[in-house]
Amino acid sequence: MDSTQTADLWDRVFGTQPDPSSWLVIVTAAVALAAVVPRPVWLLTRNAITIAHEGGHGLIALLSGRRLDGIRLHSDTSGLTVSRGRPTGLGMILTAAAGYTAPSLLGLAGAWLLAANHITALLWGATLLLLAMLVMIRNAYGVLTVVLAGAAFVLVSWLTGPDVQAAFAYGVVWFLLLGGVRPPFELQRKRRYGGAPDSDADQLARLTHVPPLLWLSLFHVVSLCSLIGGGRWLLGV
Repeated sequence: MDSTQTADLWDRVFGTQPDPSSWLVIVTAAVALAAVVPRPVWLLTRNAITIAHEGGHGLIALLSGRRLDGIRLHSDTSGLTVSRGRPTGLGMILTAAAGYTAPSLLGLAGAWLLAANHITALLWGATLLLLAMLVMIRNAYGVLTVVLAGAAFVLVSWLTGPDVQAAFAYGVVWFLLLGGVRPPFELQRKRRYGGAPDSDADQLARLTHVPPLLWLSLFHVVSLCSLIGGGRWLLGV
């Protein structure tokens, strides 16, 4: 690849793209909402939130100095991330707290990139994150879901025009922001009826001696604030 091609590639990835129309932003928000609210649809689309959830655990485990053994994604949209290191301490606390907050924070970061018109950079960045996650997947269903997600980003970023790329990127970010709100409410409902005794909130309670309800409240605050802030960026208000 010569210098001209390198410069063109750099400009394509890190340059800015035109603002999408207002109707595209609103339509993608409506589509994302339709992918989150109806329970039959959510049972399928929640797999994408699980990828972000477990990816958040894995990323923070590595950044905090823990050893990441592997990630599993299951067809019932549950997942498991296994890391080694001190069973207590800040690294373990951050790792446990990263799951329920990751989809919303990723959505917020994506909204910031889109507000700055870096649509292609978002698509390539997501592809790289999925590729890095793929290395740590330890079951066939997990490999399938991550490969399909990564393939979608690659195909859209390489084979489609600016309008399709914008629609896809905005749809993904809206979905992360909206989809990040629902799992904490689901966890709250399960705990109300005695389910999920080993949830992230309960693990955090054992690590910090802070009641699970306060950790659950933190998940709610992060997801709702990310939705409000990210939504304002996407809508340009």
